[in-house]
Amino acid sequence: MYRSISANKRNTVVIMAVFLLIIGGLGALAGYAYQSWTVTIAVIIIAMIYALIQFFMASREALAINGAREVSKQDAPELYRIVENLSITEGLPTPKVYIMQDPSPNAFATGRDPKTASVAVTTGLLEIMDKREVTAVLAHEMGHVKNYDILVNLVAFGLVGAIGMLADILARTFLYGKNNRDNKNPIMIVFGLVGLILAPIAATLVQLAISRQREYLADASGALTTRDSEALASALEKLKTHGQPMIKQNKSTASMFFSNPLKKAGGLFQTHPPLDERIKRLRENATKM
Repeated sequence: MYRSISANKRNTVVIMAVFLLIIGGLGALAGYAYQSWTVTIAVIIIAMIYALIQFFMASREALAINGAREVSKQDAPELYRIVENLSITEGLPTPKVYIMQDPSPNAFATGRDPKTASVAVTTGLLEIMDKREVTAVLAHEMGHVKNYDILVNLVAFGLVGAIGMLADILARTFLYGKNNRDNKNPIMIVFGLVGLILAPIAATLVQLAISRQREYLADASGALTTRDSEALASALEKLKTHGQPMIKQNKSTASMFFSNPLKKAGGLFQTHPPLDERIKRLRENATKM
């Protein structure tokens, strides 16, 4: 179990490096378009500034666009106590607690670090799961907080947005810019445009890969916290029969959720690992915790 957690952490570092390589590649294309390495440097700096702005705004955006409403201890005493107890167990500050009015059973955590963290659950999750299962799901989300997955998600969110913005601007430059109309190497222009089209797709695939890696890690962390891997496996089993797309859907925040909040997608475009695989891993490692 601990070897798996260490491997997931190493993989995430590699994946995040790929993001920076994609941005560097887009910067090089910009430099080619304007025949200036100064443009390359400027593009990279602009992309990082944009990603930084997105990084600081993303947490509030994620809560707002998913219709999350903050609740106090008086509003939802049992839910709040569960979060408080898990925070004490993990030695973390108690995050803000939110509820989303949605029949789909789901949850997510967000924030830049444990001090700014928030956890949100849907009314659907509270309705179909018992206290033991809700505790297991929230332990999973607190695992995201403890492991700084929430930070990784926000960084990925910002970088994907920056890559999409750069690709759009540079595609217009390659198509309509005077430097490229006069350029005598149309093969390079075509090559550049193909790169600009593929860059956002590659960035999205990397973001989804991050999500899948971190879900396994959070499952393991949550099970270690509660010493009750079967409760989390049971919660995942319920998702197989009661799971449904959320009413309020947003692709940009889908990877933050406990399970896929969108219509199912297969292959590389999965936001989460298959439920059966997550359940299998939990039960196989139950005796090792």
